[in-house]
Amino acid sequence: MHRKKGFTLIELLVVIAIIGILSSVVLASLNSARQKSRDAKRVSDIQNLQLALELYFDSKGEYPDLLTDLSSDFIPSDPVDPLGGAYVYNAYTTNTRPPVVGDDCDEDTETCIFYHIGANLEGSTHSVLASDASLDGDTIDGPNADGCSDEVGRYCYDLTP
Repeated sequence: MHRKKGFTLIELLVVIAIIGILSSVVLASLNSARQKSRDAKRVSDIQNLQLALELYFDSKGEYPDLLTDLSSDFIPSDPVDPLGGAYVYNAYTTNTRPPVVGDDCDEDTETCIFYHIGANLEGSTHSVLASDASLDGDTIDGPNADGCSDEVGRYCYDLTP
């Protein structure tokens, strides 16, 4: 009696099912890693912007009215959120906490002595959320339960001087 060598249809289906389950677990892990990577870039960008703002203040005696006013002398390029868009920033004429809408600064006619800058994080468990400014006010809403500029499902990492 001659038996043909090979796999049965059931054995092949079991192997394909196992491979499918393993690949879905790997893809779920990759999505989480991508989210954490984007959040890490946002935190790094905000900290670099804060450093550039302090260098600007040391040089000019005030903060810029807009982030785009930071020249290449202070930061090589304007950081952009990994999913697109600019970070939330506002300058003020007073250091009232929380910032007040009427205190918005116009650098041409006023001296900007305070700022509030923020980024929308995707994860609620990032360690920086425990030590950020968490201020409510004006264009940046700071509670970690809500995103900067009221983006639902995002967590605001915000800093002040």
